[in-house]
Amino acid sequence: MRRKIPLTILAFVLASPLLAQNRTGDFRLNKIDRALITTPQFNYSGGEQKRENRERWLRVDVQFTAAPDYSDELTLKYYIAINGKVLSGEVTHRHILAGREHWSVMYVPPHALAYILQGRPPNTTSIENIAVQLVQKGEVKDELSLAQAKPRWFADFPTLNGFVLDKSQTPFAPLFSDFYEEIKPAAR
Repeated sequence: MRRKIPLTILAFVLASPLLAQNRTGDFRLNKIDRALITTPQFNYSGGEQKRENRERWLRVDVQFTAAPDYSDELTLKYYIAINGKVLSGEVTHRHILAGREHWSVMYVPPHALAYILQGRPPNTTSIENIAVQLVQKGEVKDELSLAQAKPRWFADFPTLNGFVLDKSQTPFAPLFSDFYEEIKPAAR
């Protein structure tokens, strides 16, 4: 005896792979990398020298491709799962030219890692997963996760804002300005 599957369920099942990720189109997320790094060391003269904190930051690099000749703004939303929680943050890049290798970066500071990990030292296995969404004019153009997972897996976790910082909010701000895409300044 054959059971009839309602048309709406069949349509959803057939469309599910399409809902998973927009892997074609004008924009594509290609790669997510993560690393634990120390604060950069700068030499200066005059004034009192302070001992540098040698705790580690989490750096998340994302490579993406843009097909249009020019895009005035693109927002990348980062979701980082650590210890059963998701840290979220976003950065808006501006003046994106067509190209295959664009880079965005976000950081999680040492004090945030210590808080989320309840004082345990971070390591790369502390990072359960990372997802990034590429958004243009409010529309998600692509989504990519570091580890294979269902789309929007991060929506199932409690989210903590304010712990994921763009490059301009960190001591890494003056570094690699030719490598990472330009960040749109915050409105004042």
